[in-house]
Formats: sequence, C-alpha cells, structure tokens
Amino acid sequence: MKARLNYAKAAPGLYEAMDALDRYLQGCGLEESLLHLVRLRASQINGCAYCLDLHWKDLRALGEEEQRLYSLDAWRECPYYTDRERAALAWTEAVTLIADGHAPDAVYGEVRPHLNERELSDLTLAVAAINAWNRLSIAARIIPGGYQPAAVAS
Repeated sequence: MKARLNYAKAAPGLYEAMDALDRYLQGCGLEESLLHLVRLRASQINGCAYCLDLHWKDLRALGEEEQRLYSLDAWRECPYYTDRERAALAWTEAVTLIADGHAPDAVYGEVRPHLNERELSDLTLAVAAINAWNRLSIAARIIPGGYQPAAVAS
C-alpha cells in the first residue's frame, strides 16, 4: 500500500483543527481508557488500519488486557466490559452507523443510566471525531505500524 495524501504538508490546518477536538476530549472528564476503547471500536467498524494500530497500542500502554482488546468486536457476548463501557460501545456503534437507525431511542435509553448528559455529549463528540479521523486516514491511505504511544503517566 502506498500513501496518497500528506495532510501535514498539503493542509496543515487540518491537523490543528482535529487536534483541537482531541485536546478538548483529553480534558473532558471521560476516562482515557474508555475514550480509546470507543475509538478502537469505531475504527474496527470503519476498517481503519492506521487507527486500529494506534488505539490498540495506546490501550496496551495504559495497561489494557489483551483479552478485552481481542474480544472488542464481540463485546455484547463477552463478560469483560463494565455496564458503563457497554453503554458507551452501544452508543459508539449507533453513532458510527448513523445511517442505520439514526441512533435509535432504544440505544439512547440504554446509555442514559450510565452516562450523564455532559458525558454523553462528550462521548458523541469523541465518536464523531474518530469517525472523521478514520475517514481522513483511510482516504489518505496512511500506513499503519509506525505509531508509538507516548509514555504513560503513572
């Protein structure tokens, strides 16, 4: 595979805009591991190799267990996720697959007991942002494998 676009050279403001979203999300109060988990799930749905590599590595650097990562695409059938994570994953799928059901009321009802309005707003932004990153990465054919996570604070 050969990369198509180099956004940093062609449109440096693109990364600045997307990074501003990520900086907001970094300080929004949602757990870092939850944010990476939903980013990884959306990237699985979208088939974004670069983002799969990146978020898998970030989760491992945070100490995430391999079993939870291997089972993520079957999270409904596995006992490895908390109710809060399940709610976030259900919302992630509904928003990522927005054309299929328009984020159904049933999914919203499933999520609300586990996330307050602010958290759900921030989670929705996180899902929208990773979907944008996925589309940018896939369209540019960004090559996976080279990403290394920053050192994780103890």
